[in-house]
Amino acid sequence: MILREPPSSFKLFFVIQGSVVPAIIGKITAIALIALLVVVLDHFFVPLPHISIAAMGIFGVALSLFLGFRNNAAYDRWWEARKLWGAMIADIRNLCRQSSLFIRDDAAREDILNHAVAFAHLHRGFLRDTDVSAQVVPLTGAEQARRLLAFRNPADAALREINERLVTLSDQNRLDGFARMTLSNTLSSLATAQASCERIQTTPLPYVYSLLVRRTTYLYCGLLPFALLEATGWFAPLFAAVVAYVFFGLQTVTNELERPFHNLQNGLPLDAMCRIIETSVAEALGKPAPEPVAVVNHVLS
Repeated sequence: MILREPPSSFKLFFVIQGSVVPAIIGKITAIALIALLVVVLDHFFVPLPHISIAAMGIFGVALSLFLGFRNNAAYDRWWEARKLWGAMIADIRNLCRQSSLFIRDDAAREDILNHAVAFAHLHRGFLRDTDVSAQVVPLTGAEQARRLLAFRNPADAALREINERLVTLSDQNRLDGFARMTLSNTLSSLATAQASCERIQTTPLPYVYSLLVRRTTYLYCGLLPFALLEATGWFAPLFAAVVAYVFFGLQTVTNELERPFHNLQNGLPLDAMCRIIETSVAEALGKPAPEPVAVVNHVLS
């Protein structure tokens, strides 16, 4: 996720970090060259068909509506994902307080909270398809970490381990009925947030809709130079490049927002949020808190 102050008016046009320009510069250049070729052919070789700028304007408005709707849908996914991870952070903090209130065995309480942190890392690993064993082993031990990672859904397995430890405490009459209900509700909330994140991860925006928008964008940018011949003349490549930057840029941003859990510039900072969870648990256990994840080149991972 990009974290930086808005640049000044002068620097605004030169900022590359966090911009989509590197990803779409090839497309912008191609459209500008096509526009230049159209102008040269029309002026020096053979008259080319001229498209009404008004007709292209209507076409552009329709395309803008499609792109805007898709961008809103993608941002809704991104924002829902952020709220779900915020809810998991709150639930684990609640688990810290509830365990302090209901569980008097310090060793059992630490084991449960360590598994809660392991749950967050395992869930991050599932969403990003990355190896998180280096973060899980210090929390659960090497053997337990291998056992959890062997499951198809390791994060859910971590929640089951927490539940088993609560069952053991209950069987030993160290948890009363109200404590069991309270802790069970917190685990249920964590499981609900986890399942909702998996729903977002495994259900992209409909492919047929994305395909329609991409095809329409290429078609519009390809036809635009023929509409700019009379209106802009030799400035057609410049105007075509600006329009390509707007449409292809919005399309690229939407593609990143659609995948909020991927390790992209506009993805959610899952590493940083897992570190927040580690900090909350460490402080609840009276241990030194780890340092926050640093922002590198204005990007928080």
